[in-house]
Parts: sequence; structure tokens; C-alpha cells
Amino acid sequence: MQTTTYPNLLILGIGNLLMGDEGVGVHLAQRLSDQPFPQGVDVLDGGTGGFHLMDYFTAYPCVILIDATLDGRPPGTIRLLTPRFSSEFPRSMSTHDIGLRDLLEGLQVMGRMPKVYLFVVSIIELQEMHIGLSPEVEAVMPELAERVRGLAEELVSSEAGDFGQRERVYPYL
Repeated sequence: MQTTTYPNLLILGIGNLLMGDEGVGVHLAQRLSDQPFPQGVDVLDGGTGGFHLMDYFTAYPCVILIDATLDGRPPGTIRLLTPRFSSEFPRSMSTHDIGLRDLLEGLQVMGRMPKVYLFVVSIIELQEMHIGLSPEVEAVMPELAERVRGLAEELVSSEAGDFGQRERVYPYL
């Protein structure tokens, strides 16, 4: 077994850049990756990783996840959810719905589900072979970035979060 020290918090943007607004999480991760964050905060463009993201979910005690959702709300609506179980995630998690839900259910079964904060941004449709965001979604990107940054800073500085550096033992690393 290997003992490894991991950072505290992962900001994970998911989505498909080739499907317009569906890639909002990836667009945000790319924009945030060049900005300074408190020590222990990592930013990752998770793309459409599905099960390939499992190592990231198990390595961090807390994950801020950003994704698009087809929920019937006006495009650009931002909501923060704190689901504890995979069944509490919105039904429309876009094109990677099955992979992400399966990943989260697997983490639950293994007892390795981190604390997840999910920012969802409402979109109207999947735009195949379109790189870029609609005007409505692009307009909320500064607010989304600020809300993600604010939550990250709050979590790493709060005693309630207790996301200090931790050593974890993983037999498969």
C-alpha cells in the first residue's frame, strides 16, 4: 500500500466542447486554470471523462463540479446543488449522463463518495459540432466563475469544511 498526500479541493468542469453550451463546465475550468487559487485547490477540465474521472473523485475529500443541464429553466440559470447520492443529481446531465451517474453510484457502493457541490447551468439544447457558448450562457460565465471561486475559498478556509491536507491510504495506487 502507498500513502500519498492529496490536495484539499478539486474544481472539476465537465462537458463536451464540441456541443456548444453542453461544454460550459469545460469552458469554465479552462478559464479558471490560469487564475490563482488558495493552496490545495486544483482545477481540472474533465471533458466527458465518465469512469476515467474516478481517481480524481477518490483523491479529493471535496469536489466542486460544474456541468450543463437540460432542465427547462431559462438558458444561463445557475443553480448550486449539494447532492449526497447519485439519485439526487439532476436527470439531464447531458451527453455524459450515464457515465457520470454510473461513476457516482460506484463511488457510493465503495463508500468513497467525496462531498460534492454541483453548479448546474441551464441550457436549451445540445448544439452538435458547435464550439463556443450561446450569448445567454456566455453572459453568466463571470458570475459562475465568481460563485465557484467564492465557494472554493470558503471551503478551504472554513473550519467546518476541514479540508486540510490529508493522508489517505489507497491499495491500488
